[in-house]
Amino acid sequence: MARKSFDIPKMYRSPIIRKVKEANKVTDPRKKDLEPSELNFGPLTVLIPRHFGFCYGVENAIDIAYRTVEENPDKNIYLLSEMIHNPTVNEDLLEKGVKFLFDTDGTERIPIESLHSDDIVIVPAFGTTLDIQEKLQQQGIDPYQYNTTCPFVEKVWKRGKQLGKKGYSLVVHGKHRHEETRATFSHSADHSPVVVVLNPEEARILAEIMTEERPIEDFEKYFGHKSTEGFDPLKDLEFFGVINQTTMLATETQEVMNILKNASKKRFGEANVQNHFADTSDTLCYATNENQSATYALADAKPDLAIVVGGYNSSNTMHLVEILEDHCPTFHVRDANEFDSPEAILHFDQWEKEMKETKNWLPADKKNLRVALTSGASCPDVLVDEVLLKILSFFDQTREVDDVIEPFEKTMAAAT
Repeated sequence: MARKSFDIPKMYRSPIIRKVKEANKVTDPRKKDLEPSELNFGPLTVLIPRHFGFCYGVENAIDIAYRTVEENPDKNIYLLSEMIHNPTVNEDLLEKGVKFLFDTDGTERIPIESLHSDDIVIVPAFGTTLDIQEKLQQQGIDPYQYNTTCPFVEKVWKRGKQLGKKGYSLVVHGKHRHEETRATFSHSADHSPVVVVLNPEEARILAEIMTEERPIEDFEKYFGHKSTEGFDPLKDLEFFGVINQTTMLATETQEVMNILKNASKKRFGEANVQNHFADTSDTLCYATNENQSATYALADAKPDLAIVVGGYNSSNTMHLVEILEDHCPTFHVRDANEFDSPEAILHFDQWEKEMKETKNWLPADKKNLRVALTSGASCPDVLVDEVLLKILSFFDQTREVDDVIEPFEKTMAAAT
């Protein structure tokens, strides 16, 4: 997809991280180098991955939403739900008078039936369901006029529709309550039998049902609540493909595909598998792949600890945490306000789904510390800047930020 320029509000623009990113674009325009950038501040080195932060879909959504607010000061403006999973962005839109019609779990806040034809409704980056689209149209509201659905989400829907026309069923790798997966399920169910699997463990259960190593009754137990009505795993998984929620771990989506493809081989034979299992690897989001690959490289740089900045309901952010926490202590924070000292940090534990406080999160001996710092695809870089500056404030005799960033600025200047 051709990269276009977006108008991002000044409040989200980063004076520090932006320079690192732009310098890396100059030195590595083909995005082949995944080695993180090292910002040496003396007593600590901050490791910045090659790819992170706002992706194409998020920038597109922010551009459309803020432009819509600016151009329609006298109209009622609604978001279907959180435009992206970042509280800073959503709270700012609320302060500008935008209202949410639904919570992220689909709970209705404001009935669509109460809207008027001259009201504006912005569809979030995750997209929405056909049912909600129809309800908006019944109110005289065009759901596509202010549509910020990510083009890569729409690409998944298009691929699913192509398979549906050929008689294939669809397996969606995703979190069935997530807005994007709910939208993908709705669009897919319009033309195909659909079932959602969360992870490789569930894929193995589904594979064993396919090959009749498990009783067919297990399908209702594990998947009855997240499949189309009347889904028959023996009949409907004769011909199928796997599509995904774009923010899932790309390596995990590939594993889910491999598990189900192997089940198809076992059932129909190696020679026939290509007729029964559709290759859908082209639906994996480029930004998810880039960010996760860069995070693996960040982990390989052997940081002493990692900070991941992003919304606590952001799926792609959680997967970055998941990658890093296998290698070092990792803390998922919303912003710099989650920690005021080296003595304690507030952070989100995605496994227990609760906020936790960790004492003495910075090692007592703070010499030559290596800190990995990254963020989710819906997180403004300026929040990463603020976290960086907060961490620096806990150290004595650090090098000035301007001095550390100077080599990146020179790289940018040389290219102009």
